[in-house]
Amino acid sequence: MTTVVLADDQELVRTGFRLILDLEPGIEVVGEASNGEEAVRLVARTHPDVVLMDIRMPVLDGIEATRRLSAAGSASRILVLTTFDADEYVYEALRAGASAFLLKDAPREQLIAAVHAVARGESLLAPSVTQRLIERFVRLPSPSDVLPVAVASLSSREQEVLRLLAQGLSNAELARRLYLGEATVKTHVARLLAKLEVRDRVQAVVLAYESGFIQPGEAPHGIPPA
Repeated sequence: MTTVVLADDQELVRTGFRLILDLEPGIEVVGEASNGEEAVRLVARTHPDVVLMDIRMPVLDGIEATRRLSAAGSASRILVLTTFDADEYVYEALRAGASAFLLKDAPREQLIAAVHAVARGESLLAPSVTQRLIERFVRLPSPSDVLPVAVASLSSREQEVLRLLAQGLSNAELARRLYLGEATVKTHVARLLAKLEVRDRVQAVVLAYESGFIQPGEAPHGIPPA
């Protein structure tokens, strides 16, 4: 059973998501929060698998709530809810520890699939969200030629895998591109995540951009689940 906490300041939004998720076998909504502070307390008490986290909330916004949960070592994975066009905080949410983004107007099937995927430890970024991430790094000064120790410690194969992750390839697509078995690909991904000391592929791609290992324009696609 995948347990979920809903964090959104709009009661109608929470009710809508609950109605959808409660009808899905294998998913249980274990609590609701109307602001980030309530969400942090609720997650600490219920330890859900997934938190559907709105960004703009009173008292404590979703970004700071995500940051606090990550700092506390919470195992709950954060699926950020966004209207996108109104939100300018995609990058900050990723940096705070979010594992996935979902547009609030996403269809029912996409919401359910996203919850299941995030619960399995996968990461989701809509192509439009990835573009926002890329645009941020386009505006930054050119990075140093010296890569962080963590990135430099990757083997040539692991560096290749990281570049392909940033292009939005799933594990199956990685396997076909590299002429490897999926089990081998999963091992490479797991090792590079461990070396980079990040929790998932979204965080790995953020680090790759921040370090200058990947330049804007190299990854034109979104990051689908593996």
